[in-house]
Amino acid sequence: MPDSHSPLTGDAAARAVRSVVLSVPPGAVLSYGDVAELAGLSSPRLAARIMSRGLAGDDVAWWRIVRADGSLPDHLQIAAREHYLAEGTPLKDTDAHLVQVAMRAARWDDPPEDFAVPAD
Repeated sequence: MPDSHSPLTGDAAARAVRSVVLSVPPGAVLSYGDVAELAGLSSPRLAARIMSRGLAGDDVAWWRIVRADGSLPDHLQIAAREHYLAEGTPLKDTDAHLVQVAMRAARWDDPPEDFAVPAD
């Protein structure tokens, strides 16, 4: 987590989210809440907003960041499923979603304590 007392905002927040997302290994996922905590953001919603607007970059593995229940918005599920199958990400058997990650099995439980956030 960045070493500051106040939550990150703006470009610094986007850079911090990017740093976290780039660190998630294939086959693992983090929730938006995990990303917010690791990146030093004020809320999971800010992490989700940064991801949904592409502010973390278009080269990040967006499918590795999911809702706390392991789901993604409907319009992302088909593309995400292809990535999950290719990476061996543990999935839940569910009728509620086309694809849902098995969070207990897939959650990256060993992220580094500090992420290098690139300077301006």
